[in-house]
Amino acid sequence: MSVLSIVACGMLEDELVHVLSKDRELQQLIVVENRESSGFLRKLRLRNCNPRTAFLDRVPMLLKSRSSPGFIVPARLLSSFPILKKFCRKKKLREEVIVVVNLLSLDLHADLEILKAEVYRNIHEMSSFSDRILVFYGICGHALGKLKEDFSDLECPLFFLKDQNGEIIEDCISLALGGNEAYARAMTRFQGMGTIYLTPMWASSWKKLENKNGNRDFNNYYLKNPLYCLAAKIDSGLVDSPEFHTNVKEFARTFDMKVVNIRGNPKITEQSYLNARDVTTEKQ
Repeated sequence: MSVLSIVACGMLEDELVHVLSKDRELQQLIVVENRESSGFLRKLRLRNCNPRTAFLDRVPMLLKSRSSPGFIVPARLLSSFPILKKFCRKKKLREEVIVVVNLLSLDLHADLEILKAEVYRNIHEMSSFSDRILVFYGICGHALGKLKEDFSDLECPLFFLKDQNGEIIEDCISLALGGNEAYARAMTRFQGMGTIYLTPMWASSWKKLENKNGNRDFNNYYLKNPLYCLAAKIDSGLVDSPEFHTNVKEFARTFDMKVVNIRGNPKITEQSYLNARDVTTEKQ
C-alpha cells in the first residue's frame, strides 16, 4: 500500500473533483473533515465518488484499519525486488494507492504569512502517514516560493503543480489557463486594461469573501477602481453549470466590468496528479 496525500487550496476544489472523479484506478479516497470539506464532498458525490471521511488526527488510525481487497503488492517490496516489480507489471498486479485529501480554507489568502504557516503545518502533520505529498497550490505571491527548499530534508517527497516547462505554477489562475506562459500571454493580450480573472470557484466565492478579513474594503476600493474594466471568464471544461455564467455576470455588473471569455486548460492539473499518484509504480 502507498499513501498519496494532497494538501490543497479551497480555491482549487473543482480541479480536485475533476481528477479524483476521473480516476478509475482510485481504490480508496479519504477526505479530511474540516470547515471546507462539505461542498467538496457534495461535488464528489454528485460524480459518484464516495470517499471516507475523518478528522486529520484520526487519519493514521483509519489507514491502519483499512481492508485491502485482492492481492496488493506493497511499494517498499516492489522497490527492493526489481524482479518482483517486473513480474507484477507482466501479471498486471499493482500496489494499492490510497489518496488522502486535506482541503484548506481559501480565506487563508487574506494573509500570506498565515497561509504559509498553515500549509507548512499541514505538510508536517501529513508527512507522518504519507509516502508522498502533492502540494495543490501555486507559489501564491511567493508565500510558498521556498517550500521545496524548506522541506528538502523531509523524508516524504513533495510533488507540485508544474507547467510544461517544469515550473511551479504562479497561482490558481495560471493553473486554470494552462501554465505560467499562458498566464503571461493573457496579461499581454489585455495589457492596458485592468483584468480580473475568474474561475468557477472565484466567481462563486467573491461575495462570501467580501465580509471577511477586511475584504469589503478590498472590493470597494480595488475592484471598483475604474482601471479594472474586464472580467475574464476562464472555462477549463471542469464545470458544466449555468451557475458559473450567472456568477460571472453578477460580478461584472457589480463592479461595472465587461465580460470576456478565455479558454482554459486542465492538463497541468491532470498530469501533476498522475505524476504524484504513479511515481511508485512508474519511476522506481
